Amino acid sequence: MATNGTQITPIEVKRITCIGAGYVGGPTCTMIADKCPHIIVTIVDINEARINAWNSDKLPIYEPGLEEVVFRRRGKNLFFDTDIDKAIKEADLIFVSVNTPTKKSGVGAGYAADLFYIEACTRRIASVATSSKIVVEKSTVPSRTASSMRTILEANSRPGLRFDILSNPEFLAEGTAMKDLDKPDRVLIGSLGSPEAVAAREALVNVYANWVPREKCITTGLWSSELSKLAANALLAQRISSINALSAICEATGADVDEVAFACGTDTRIGPKFLKASVGFGGSCFQKDLLNLVYLSESLHLPEVADYWRQVTTMNEYQKRRFSQRVVTSLFNTITNKKIAVLGFAFKKDTGDTRESPAITLTKHFRAENAQVSIYDPKVPENQIWMDLTEPGVVDDSAAVKKQVTVCKSAMEACLGAEGIVVATEWDEFKTLDWQAIYDSMKKPAFVFDGRLILDSAKLTKIGFKVETIGRGVSE
Repeated sequence: MATNGTQITPIEVKRITCIGAGYVGGPTCTMIADKCPHIIVTIVDINEARINAWNSDKLPIYEPGLEEVVFRRRGKNLFFDTDIDKAIKEADLIFVSVNTPTKKSGVGAGYAADLFYIEACTRRIASVATSSKIVVEKSTVPSRTASSMRTILEANSRPGLRFDILSNPEFLAEGTAMKDLDKPDRVLIGSLGSPEAVAAREALVNVYANWVPREKCITTGLWSSELSKLAANALLAQRISSINALSAICEATGADVDEVAFACGTDTRIGPKFLKASVGFGGSCFQKDLLNLVYLSESLHLPEVADYWRQVTTMNEYQKRRFSQRVVTSLFNTITNKKIAVLGFAFKKDTGDTRESPAITLTKHFRAENAQVSIYDPKVPENQIWMDLTEPGVVDDSAAVKKQVTVCKSAMEACLGAEGIVVATEWDEFKTLDWQAIYDSMKKPAFVFDGRLILDSAKLTKIGFKVETIGRGVSE
């Protein structure tokens, strides 16, 4: 590649290191290893237990299709390790895929992303590297985070040692992550405009081009790439909050939100995706990215813009609160000492991820109303449920929680003797439960609250259930 008379040698990526073995780094780099058998891929993490799980027969995360690919490539060109320094030294390209949680204290608490782990990784790369590296932001970060990373790396550059920063945000949906990685809508790669940065960007494009058509590899400026990830998630979350706002109107007027969503979705300008009313969105990205966008807008002195995006999260919290209140109201305005079965604890089906799951909020609301809550989820480990319902390291209320909450091994066990059932996650198995047997085991009248619009309400009503469905009027 020649620029202004200077010959830039094309970069060939032979070794990739991913720092962070979580929901993004693990599946992403597993797919790269599978599609690029000529590249050695090493995924590292300081969490030894997590790495041990990646090296075992029971992976630390559940994602359809992930296990098969890991088992196929592990030990060949895919490795999981805790020796971060060795992996940094050996890599040509390093993905930084660490957690960026919302700050809990200090400036921007409750909104801004905590970039502590990003900075720590950047400093470690700078101090350990002995050869030039391409450093790729894979974590979801606020716009212009790469500027801070670049400052740290450039301050530590040495003769013969160069760092180029790229932004390569992920657009994965948990539950379909492996499909999304195999056939992505697009791969977005941002860089600065220097010849060296463009060469680094082309090196990453060449990695993805092993299976992704080049026309789907979109290249942009660094700041546009960072902002695009926040914008995409904000727009998707906005659609969910929009249909959820309409679900409240539907319940009040007798309209059916599914029918409204279908009618609107057939308009090609709108489309049908993300128009499924529910008890609310969850997951690691939507809430965090919206709050990042709010904080960014406020930092740029754009209060009206901040208020606009804040309302999307406000609507989401309202939807959860409104749904839990409907449960209380339907059960004769009190659920004190009544057993409520919560079916599903993951934030969506086909994942074991519970981050920002509506089920957490609902359970806490039910506890505050002095209910006895039984929980069943087919993929979420029991210890994760206890972690989400207590606050270890902040206040030890586990004893109080366990007096009110029971984690069950089956839906039938959870529903036994219950007065109300809440469907909080749209697991397919809930559609085909033996609802007659469940009805027979419950106290009467037996209520079902469908927070995911997945159940056959007419069939359940015929059995004898009182069915309440989000986005539809109260049954008689």
